[in-house]
Amino acid sequence: MLVKVKSGANIGLEMIGVDVEVNVAKRGLPGFDIVGLPDKAVAESRERVKTAIQSSKINFPNKKITVNLAPADIPKEGASYDLPIAAAIISSETGYKVPEKSLFFGELSLDGSLRHTKGVFLLALFAKEAGYDNVFVPYDSAKEAVVVEGINVFPVKSLSDFLHHISEKEKIKKLERAVASPGEAIAQGVAEFDMAEVLGQEQAKRAMEISAAGGHNIMMVGSPGSGKTMLARALPGIMPQLSDEESFEVTKIYSLAGQIPIGSSLVRIPPFRSPHHSASQVGLIGGGQRPLPGEISLAHRGVLFLDEFNEFSRHILEALRQPLEDGYLTISRSKERVKYPARFTLVASSNPCPCGYFNHPKKECFCSHSQIKKYQKRVSGPILDRIDLHVEVPSVELDDFSENQKKSYFLEKSEKIRERVLKVRDLQRKRFLNDNIFLNAEMKNNDIKKHCKLSKESEQILQQASNKFQLSARAYLKMIKISRTIADLEGVSEIKSFHIAEALQYRPKSYE
Repeated sequence: MLVKVKSGANIGLEMIGVDVEVNVAKRGLPGFDIVGLPDKAVAESRERVKTAIQSSKINFPNKKITVNLAPADIPKEGASYDLPIAAAIISSETGYKVPEKSLFFGELSLDGSLRHTKGVFLLALFAKEAGYDNVFVPYDSAKEAVVVEGINVFPVKSLSDFLHHISEKEKIKKLERAVASPGEAIAQGVAEFDMAEVLGQEQAKRAMEISAAGGHNIMMVGSPGSGKTMLARALPGIMPQLSDEESFEVTKIYSLAGQIPIGSSLVRIPPFRSPHHSASQVGLIGGGQRPLPGEISLAHRGVLFLDEFNEFSRHILEALRQPLEDGYLTISRSKERVKYPARFTLVASSNPCPCGYFNHPKKECFCSHSQIKKYQKRVSGPILDRIDLHVEVPSVELDDFSENQKKSYFLEKSEKIRERVLKVRDLQRKRFLNDNIFLNAEMKNNDIKKHCKLSKESEQILQQASNKFQLSARAYLKMIKISRTIADLEGVSEIKSFHIAEALQYRPKSYE
């Protein structure tokens, strides 16, 4: 008897339909074969499905079973085909029909229960686009799917529950649609520090506020212990939650990567990713035999913090060029080509020299001039040119530290800064409503002409600075974008001369 069940396969962030065709033959030697370009995990479904069905006290046919995953020319990967294969075999053996216009997706345990399976959110989006009515997914992953409107989500705990459903002995209750609360979302973006805990460093805090408000990349240079890491880890505390559209973009990536925890759904908090400088290029950028998203895509619509920026290998830093400029990354392989979004805010921190004490007011630097130059040149000019804000973080002396601790009660907390950032983000959302961008940092040339009105005096100052400091065309436009954010923080529509003057303070000193 031939039974067809619908499922899906991932190709990057997109999903295509897969027909799971199961034929239980009355003649022939007993066997269990899976065809249709299955990988090792799919091929092992034979043992998982057979044991799970038997553990659920459902009769497993001792016949020749052939499973075809169509289309046969698309590679099938992962354990998500366990449920559709088992559903088809149970339907063939019992005679109960599988619900029509339904998708099945999930990994089985040997006891017949279903395990949390990555990619459920992508399946739900595909079901809505392709016109399916129902999705049957593991109970622990069902909240990923229920946020998608227009489909019925049936959380399956075990094969026994599924059998009771199709036999109408006891129906599985569909999950009611709900939007994830911040508490249910991934908590990777929770700030470790409050801005008030960072003593001193007022210019760096101001730069962080501009970065959070407009999505501008920022680089901090300072001696060890000056507070660079604290500032970076306090940044999520002044960033707003993701909008619905941004949340869907980020959740797709985390669902594909299998990084949505059990029982969670939408990612509402901007991601904060902090890979070590020893990370491989594949780990940071993405790739592999089956191209998967790397840290830069997992930081989409959030923050990518690269501590000890100069310690990253040069070829990894150079690979950041395209995503920093375009906001996406294309990974090409001989059999597959995928495109992952990577619109993140880069926060980089670095020491001024190998020992870290170049230009320190009290500690002596033991690095030679050539060592300092070689260290600084590990980050190329084109990469520095793609970073909007460059700020020096001076060391805090013990005397100043003690004095600042007494005043810490009066320092501005992250919550207060976040209120200003929220106002600017709302302003940008209205400004770019029809432009397919979200932040000032994402503006292209036409957007700058449309939304960045400069006074005559500010135009003159910017032109003079461009001639004096030999700004590149990219750096020139970045000054305008930063000035736009500074003006937004002040609540004015026209960019004034002092907005340009403040933006010029954040250009890289190496360009002088």
